[in-house]
Amino acid sequence: MNENNRTLRSLIKMFLSELRIWNFRKYGSGELEAETGKSKPGLFVKFNPGLNIIVGENDSGKTAIIDALKLVLTTQSNDYLRLEYEDFHMPNVATLEEERTDSLEIQCIFRDLKPHEAKNFLEWLSFETVGTEKTFYLKVILKGRRKGRRVYYDVKAGTDEEGSLMNSEARALLRATYLKPLRDAEHELAPRKNSRLSQILDNHQAFEDKENHHLKRVMEQANKLILHYFQGHDGTQTFEDQSGKLLLEKINTYLKEFSPSTLPLNSIFSISDLKLRTILEKLSLELSVNKSGLGSHNLLFIAVELLLLNREQYTGLKIALVEEIEAHIHPQAQLRLIEYLQKESVDLGVQLILTTHSTVLASKVSLKNLILCNNGNCFSMDPGSTKLEVGDYSFLERFLDSTKANFFFAKGVILVEGDAEHLLLPTIAEIIGRPLSKYGTTLVNVGSTAFLRYSRIFQRQDETLGKMNIPVAIITDNDVRPTFSQHGDNITDRKEIETSRRKKVELYDGQTVKTFVSPFWTLEYDLATGGNLTNEFYQAVLYAKKIQNSDKYGLTEEKKVACDQEVETNLAKWQQEGFSQEKIAFEIYTGIMLKENDKVSKAIVAQCLAGILNETKDKAKLKEKILKDKNLNYIVQAINYATAGLEGDT
Repeated sequence: MNENNRTLRSLIKMFLSELRIWNFRKYGSGELEAETGKSKPGLFVKFNPGLNIIVGENDSGKTAIIDALKLVLTTQSNDYLRLEYEDFHMPNVATLEEERTDSLEIQCIFRDLKPHEAKNFLEWLSFETVGTEKTFYLKVILKGRRKGRRVYYDVKAGTDEEGSLMNSEARALLRATYLKPLRDAEHELAPRKNSRLSQILDNHQAFEDKENHHLKRVMEQANKLILHYFQGHDGTQTFEDQSGKLLLEKINTYLKEFSPSTLPLNSIFSISDLKLRTILEKLSLELSVNKSGLGSHNLLFIAVELLLLNREQYTGLKIALVEEIEAHIHPQAQLRLIEYLQKESVDLGVQLILTTHSTVLASKVSLKNLILCNNGNCFSMDPGSTKLEVGDYSFLERFLDSTKANFFFAKGVILVEGDAEHLLLPTIAEIIGRPLSKYGTTLVNVGSTAFLRYSRIFQRQDETLGKMNIPVAIITDNDVRPTFSQHGDNITDRKEIETSRRKKVELYDGQTVKTFVSPFWTLEYDLATGGNLTNEFYQAVLYAKKIQNSDKYGLTEEKKVACDQEVETNLAKWQQEGFSQEKIAFEIYTGIMLKENDKVSKAIVAQCLAGILNETKDKAKLKEKILKDKNLNYIVQAINYATAGLEGDT
């Protein structure tokens, strides 16, 4: 067991350890297990005892997970929940309602029950051996069935598959605190019937005494004062202002005229309902700063919701389910909020299960706390589930920023090692008809050759639990420097180039990760080595040199014309003098671009080349040039792989 999790488990009380789902919404069921004769669950999720952040693209199943938990656990604020006809799984290929399943099951397993917690569930506890120690756990099962559109379900617990019904007292101890998505915080904190604020306060220990609460006495006293006002006195002395009394008398005069003389009607002003819940519905909670925005009100709303987690002498489950916690909150506030929640999960012994679309949050929490929804499955990022080494976790927590965290929400990923590929690839993808944004593909510049640290995120220790449906393309340089010099034509042995490429593929490839290696040395060298874009690349190098040496004036039209003429003249001259492709490449790459004391920035060259390609009018001809360029084939293959989708087109 991970050391951090072991520490957390000593601090956190009982927690939700596992979730299994059969035939609930998008999650169906798997093949039959030989041992049990029961089908494998359509979804299996393993949770950490502290913070869990569920990430994934839209419609990946995040909401279904939260809703499944709400149905089993119910909520502290007594939200209205029930199983619906549409919750029963409909296979993707199904078109007829008759193909909708007629039964479903949601199973939750709770572990690390302390003795004072276990006593609440004695008749439903199960036992398991962990190492040499026997521990108990609680398995709670919701089973649903339907007859036509009529839906029935019950919640049981116990060791066997059937279990026994849980009474309401036991179930109440499993309630979760729930924050819904797209919160209208200002509305929820305003006075109204069944306001969220009143629900939370009504379920807080401060308002347990419904009959003799101090607020009831306050309102009873207010009621007396209101009655006295409309009678024209304060209980002892007459008011100078008798307008309230006159108003009520006028109303009663009218009533007297409207009603029978034998049964005259009479009215009084009062606070009509003095129940504590009604009083709480009249309360609002506001920020002291006027005209606060949605973000500030949302933070206030979250603060109120967290009240139900911080209750003394509570022996039930402490768990919070939060959907889209980033709603209406700017990135810096998101960071402060998640840092606080991480701390509170330990200090208060609370388990937090959050869903998010925020790359900021996904990049700032510890990687081991992330759970990725993908391909109808959930993939925990905790040690033991991925192929990441211990050192990889430390590295990624230092360098995984919000830009790189985009790959948690992508349909495909391309990892590159430098600025040149990062700037040029989107343009090439657009020209060959594979625009990255359209295909939901994220391009990540890892800024080094640390591909293994990133690619292992997508590789699983146990492939039988499912593989990610995210194609990950690694584009890397072959990095075999040719031995050619201007004094000879001894080209690097082809075997050495192929050996280098094969080693890189063997090092990085695995599961959905594929490696695409440049033919010779680097992207820039290969562009200059007799490919179809040698002219354009040479132009880009000269353009970049002019830009780099003249911040004030940049690249003027006159400079561009001069550069274009230089390219045409030199290429014609070199070909006339019998230069080999490799020698031309050396002239451009090492002689100009990497010239000692006058190097040209690779990023500026890539930017200039992207500009030249974008400005080319005949895009069809340019596409054909790129697709037929053997030196760019590895780039094209990587783009095609990352944009195809493993279950999509190829």
